[in-house]
Amino acid sequence: MIAVADNLNTRNKGYMAAVEARDSKVISGLARKLHEAGADVINVQCSLDGAADEDRLPWVFETVQNAVDSVLCIDSRNIEAVKKALSLAKKPPLINYVSETEPARKQDLFALANRSKAFVVLRAARGGNIPTSFEGKLQILEALLEDANRADIPNERLFLDPSLIHIGRGAGQDHLLNAHECILSIKEMVDPPVNTISWISNVSTGMSPRQARKMTEASILTYLAGAGLDAAMLDILDPEISHALYFIKSFRDEIVFSPADLV
Repeated sequence: MIAVADNLNTRNKGYMAAVEARDSKVISGLARKLHEAGADVINVQCSLDGAADEDRLPWVFETVQNAVDSVLCIDSRNIEAVKKALSLAKKPPLINYVSETEPARKQDLFALANRSKAFVVLRAARGGNIPTSFEGKLQILEALLEDANRADIPNERLFLDPSLIHIGRGAGQDHLLNAHECILSIKEMVDPPVNTISWISNVSTGMSPRQARKMTEASILTYLAGAGLDAAMLDILDPEISHALYFIKSFRDEIVFSPADLV
């Protein structure tokens, strides 16, 4: 299981204050904390809509990259910001994400990923909507996979995201069930094999208290791991989620289990 730390996001007030102030010391410290907590990949986000990312995101990307020897994930809707960050990358990063929402952006990102050998998240979303049904999710992901392959991006560099929504929102439970089935089908049907990923932290949005949110996220992580999930975007600093991740890696024989690690 690849742990993608999503802690450097717009909801993290301390991080965003450091971004605004260009405080490289704080951001470097945060990056090292995530790396030491077990992050395999660190997601870098500076906005939700791409505003000001062209200026801020490349600087944050380079600051984090200089602080830790981790693969980074570029999370931006601003294509120019993505280009600049890619030009600074010492290791092929992960681009988060490509969907059917913006056809022109999709082709631009595929071209950038092809030239830079970057990894790409393909997300089941179209026109601002996330399909509720298993068939709807799979249909979009299959189309995106075909487009990525036509752009000469091999399956080994692709991560398919069935898109999770908040469990407390409308058809949230249906989304989770269908995402589970979608991951199972991708693992069974796609050849050569392709990676799967889910944004675990998004499932508990709107819930309270914090303990309930993190319990929900840890449970969903374990649930989707059973379907064969390869990577998860999560709060790597939360003990409950960290423990769930540790057991998943142990059960998959990716690490050597030791009770002392759980203290």
